[in-house]
Amino acid sequence: MNIRLLPSLLFACSLFALAALPAYSEEQLNKPEPGLEISIKQKTLFNSHTSYQFGNPVPPYQQPLSKLEFPVDSVWGGLEVRKQISRFSVGVDFLTSVTDQETGRFKDSDWAEESNTAFLTNYGETSCRLEPSYQVGADIDMQVADLLRLPKEFNLRPVLGFRWQQFSLMAHDGIQYDYDISGLPPDILDLPGNTIAFEQTWYQYFLGARVGYEWRSVPWLYRIKLQTQMDWSYVEGYNRDHHLLRAGNRITEEETTGDAWHAVLSAVFGITRNLDLGIEADYLKIETTGTHTLNDSNFSLSWSNGVKVWSEQYGMSVKLGYRF
Repeated sequence: MNIRLLPSLLFACSLFALAALPAYSEEQLNKPEPGLEISIKQKTLFNSHTSYQFGNPVPPYQQPLSKLEFPVDSVWGGLEVRKQISRFSVGVDFLTSVTDQETGRFKDSDWAEESNTAFLTNYGETSCRLEPSYQVGADIDMQVADLLRLPKEFNLRPVLGFRWQQFSLMAHDGIQYDYDISGLPPDILDLPGNTIAFEQTWYQYFLGARVGYEWRSVPWLYRIKLQTQMDWSYVEGYNRDHHLLRAGNRITEEETTGDAWHAVLSAVFGITRNLDLGIEADYLKIETTGTHTLNDSNFSLSWSNGVKVWSEQYGMSVKLGYRF
């Protein structure tokens, strides 16, 4: 079975089970809500990547000189915990990648011809494997809907938080084309085995808002809650690229800063008073600039010309939570 179909299957099976549930009385609906929820969560990234590029530190200063695009289409699993404290709620979550995943095709492009800086001189494409990788988040929000005299079904919550992502990737088993500006057919090189070990770490400090609406006493369910979130992050990025096929010990690193925009749309189905089934779609776009450092066996060189590191991530999640 394709593991990326798991969220759809879990959601479909849960919907079939709803028809057997009884309706809730007004007395049951008016009981104090549970204050702690622990959820198991599964997330799938699709059409997603983390990439970087840099320019030439010497004349003719073309940018980009090199661009490397790492796909991160993958499946993750983990836990989410949220605690309600008066009008505040605090949440933490942890995800780890599922083992032995191929994420797509890695692309490596170079523009090294000084007489024509727009000419693509080298292009490589290989398979890409996700090594053990992690995502961690924490946030705090505050309900202010009642302060604005909105109906009790509304949620309006400013939110402050932190996201940390670490992607460890291995490019392997591909092919490279070396082009000649004269127009001759390219030289074609096989790239067997592991070629590039890459690690990208993102630190995201975010501020945003959550808006939601909750329906109670709906047929077959305890509740339905729809919620959206928008947030902006200040981002710090660090990456390390080890070209395994190069002579010596060639390692490049980027240190960058920038920002990110993040949007979430979620639906929570209260199967019972204590059991929730949630589905979530989210989009994250990160853009940063900074410094590129080349470390080789005999020298080290740093520059900022044309340095850009960015990521775009589309996610779908399913989670099953129990409220205490």
